Amino acid sequence: MDASWRQVASGRGRARGRAAPVPSSGNGVPLGGAGGGPAKGSRSAVPSVPRPGGATTLGAAGRRQPSAGGEAPQTPGASELTSQRKFEEIKKANEAAARKFVEENCSSSSEEEGDEDLEGKQGKIVANTFISYTTHTDGDIHELERTKQYLNEAFQAGAMTCLICIASVKRNQAVWSCSGCFCIFHMPCIQKWAKDSQFLVSSVTDEDFGKKDYPWPCPKCRFEYKRSETPTRYYCYCGKVEDPPLDPWLVPHSCGQVCEREFKPPCGHKCLLLCHPGPCPPCPKMVTTTCYCKKAKPIPRRCSAKQWSCQLPCGRKLLCGQHRCENPCHAGNCQPCPRVSRQKCVCGKKEAERSCASPVWHCDRVCGKTLPCGYHTCEQICHVGACGECPRSGKRSCPCQKSKFSLPCTEDVPTCGDSCDKVLECGIHRCSQRCHRGPCETCRQEVEKQCRCGKHTKRMPCHKPYLCETKCVKMRDCQKHQCRRKCCPGNCLPCDQNCGRTLGCRNHKCPSVCHRGSCYPCPETVEVKCSCGNAKVTVPCGRERTTRPPKCKELCSRPSTCHHTSQEKHRCHFGSCPPCHQPCQKVLEKCGHTCPASCHDQALVRQTGRHQPIGPWEQPAEPAFIQTALPCPPCQVPIPVECLGKHEVSPLPCHAVGPYSCKRLCGRMLPCQNHTCMKECHQVTEVDGRTGKNKAGPECLQCEEGCSKPRPLGCPHPCVLPCHPGKCPPCVQMLRLKCHCKITSLYVECRKITTADINEKNLLSCCKNQCPKELPCGHRCKEMCHPGECPFNCNQKVKLRCPCKRIKRELPCNKIRENQVSVECDATCREMKRKASEIKEAEANAALEEEKRRQQAELEAFENRLKGRRKKNKRRDEVAVEPSLWQKYSPYLLPVLGVVVAALVWYIAYGVD
Repeated sequence: MDASWRQVASGRGRARGRAAPVPSSGNGVPLGGAGGGPAKGSRSAVPSVPRPGGATTLGAAGRRQPSAGGEAPQTPGASELTSQRKFEEIKKANEAAARKFVEENCSSSSEEEGDEDLEGKQGKIVANTFISYTTHTDGDIHELERTKQYLNEAFQAGAMTCLICIASVKRNQAVWSCSGCFCIFHMPCIQKWAKDSQFLVSSVTDEDFGKKDYPWPCPKCRFEYKRSETPTRYYCYCGKVEDPPLDPWLVPHSCGQVCEREFKPPCGHKCLLLCHPGPCPPCPKMVTTTCYCKKAKPIPRRCSAKQWSCQLPCGRKLLCGQHRCENPCHAGNCQPCPRVSRQKCVCGKKEAERSCASPVWHCDRVCGKTLPCGYHTCEQICHVGACGECPRSGKRSCPCQKSKFSLPCTEDVPTCGDSCDKVLECGIHRCSQRCHRGPCETCRQEVEKQCRCGKHTKRMPCHKPYLCETKCVKMRDCQKHQCRRKCCPGNCLPCDQNCGRTLGCRNHKCPSVCHRGSCYPCPETVEVKCSCGNAKVTVPCGRERTTRPPKCKELCSRPSTCHHTSQEKHRCHFGSCPPCHQPCQKVLEKCGHTCPASCHDQALVRQTGRHQPIGPWEQPAEPAFIQTALPCPPCQVPIPVECLGKHEVSPLPCHAVGPYSCKRLCGRMLPCQNHTCMKECHQVTEVDGRTGKNKAGPECLQCEEGCSKPRPLGCPHPCVLPCHPGKCPPCVQMLRLKCHCKITSLYVECRKITTADINEKNLLSCCKNQCPKELPCGHRCKEMCHPGECPFNCNQKVKLRCPCKRIKRELPCNKIRENQVSVECDATCREMKRKASEIKEAEANAALEEEKRRQQAELEAFENRLKGRRKKNKRRDEVAVEPSLWQKYSPYLLPVLGVVVAALVWYIAYGVD
């Protein structure tokens, strides 16, 4: 038998309608349907119904209801009923408000439980992502801090933000990751950003737009991508899987496979982590390598730190060629020699103290050496090597370059007297002076000049520029401001004004110069803090209004607001503290027990007496709730009480103690000794000093059923007596049976059949007539009506003939079927067979001869008819045929044709020459 508290929960009938201690809601009031009030399917929610016979049933909260003809039961006090009813009504009205209150003012304790589960799940995912890396580094994750930061941001709500639309990046959204800064963007946002950037780089009137590969930058790090690198498909971080499926046990937007991306800088190995956001960590594999100077023995080191120094002096020869490097073993080229020495310049005229690392230097003196001509000196400044030939030697040209002269270097080249004809600075006209030394004069010819913008013309000297006063009205590249430059040639300068538009964060303005298209995202970050300020999270500027504050693990330090001295420990939170869930523990006045319900000093109660709407056009206002202290619920301490029928002792709530029915069947044995009382658990009066739980009393039912004892095997008749103790009398009714041959109906007493053995049953079922069944041979069975198969011993006489049917004999049927006797043909039979066969052969031969004669006659008649047809066809075929032209003239044409062919052959052979 199950325990009483378990049977109450299973609904088997024990203690139905009695309330039990149940979990309460967030505001300290037990929720309906969980034991604290009328629950769906419980008996406490149904009013009691009077039972016949003076029985009573339990109503709500286990109270007895008076029934017809019964005595009035004892009831609790009116104040207790009022308290319970008020408590249940307030609890029902509070259910809807409690849910809304918890959503708006969620407690830190409830968040704490979810955070612990989330942190545990997040820890497992991070551990699985790093397990392949930590196995190579013996669990060292010091170099994984940067990658771990990206993983934590992927799990933290509001941390992953698209800088283009300033919205959170969700797990089920297609994203793109920058390969330079690893920032995450929405796929539609980055595609629109790339398209707009390419459009703005080129001019609107650029004919090559769409053909050139204009780059587009990352919104955060300005890393440039080619046009062909514009993202079109959603891939995981490692780029292996397209449209990675959403898996709660994987990092968001990852495929769960090994990353296998090349390390940067490349070392020949691939990343060992699972598909992850952010940069790959340093290579953890072990390689054998030597130091920078190659002096130390090779040792095993991590690939990411394979370059190492043995700290011994380098010893390599420096560029000065005199000293060696004294620095410790280092990478790259040695530093310049730090020593100082006195060194001469290239020409050797000056000597100074200089760094040994730069021994070659030039002084500021002119060389001054005599050139090979013997008249002039070298005018080069301190140089290396020979001074060269005199620049005035050889053939020299006049100033206009039209004439050449061979003169000694001591004489100057004269002018040729021809016109100069050099192109002037204007690039259009030529110099009209005679050949002269020095620069040509300024061009003074007057020409019709057009201004730079092409709108005005004026006649003026050629060397003077012409700029009109017309201001350019074209829009600059920002498409907001006019150029306003005087006489603009059309290539307007970029706009130099400040943009000043409000960025997407709504907090700052764009600091760039005025531009077209969208502004770059705000580069600022904002810290979102918890209530106490200990926990904080850094988010892009503009997300602080929609980002939830971080979960703080510090305990709330606010004082308790209920009758308890200290409140429950819960984490830091915003708003008011959550409702107190500690047991009330107030002493009840009626029974002296302590209240086990949750603290209900600050329960939410719907405010009554509010304004009623005038009509349906007036919108109903949301219900208002106020915090108030509720009275303690009725005492639920279990008190053991025995039921009316003394079937069990069950614990009843303290406030509902009293006689009760356990709702079981009475189960006491009736006087018939065959049935039990089927009434519900009721009170039984002891009669004649009888005691015990199995004795029926006057309140129990009287047995009115018929006898239901089993009948003897084969008896289909019920017992004619009412329900009685002891055995039933023998059955004397007649039973109709069929005999063994199924033809005759027999009537036998039922008791004879049920008490007879097999042989007696066979005699009772026999009709004393001959068996009507046929034997396999076709004759009728000679036995009397019997059960089972008929015996196969037929002795009836049967006629038997020889094969030719001439001889006939009579023999027993069983011998013929067993092939024990046969009749053979004699000599007379065989002679008759021979004569019959000879007659058949003679008839067949005569028919064959007659067929041959008939066929011969038909053949002769056919041949005669065929001869007459041939004579007629011969006369029809004799018709005159006229010869053709070829047949007429062929004898004459053949010789002529032969002569022509011979002449043609001779001409080809000898006439060509």
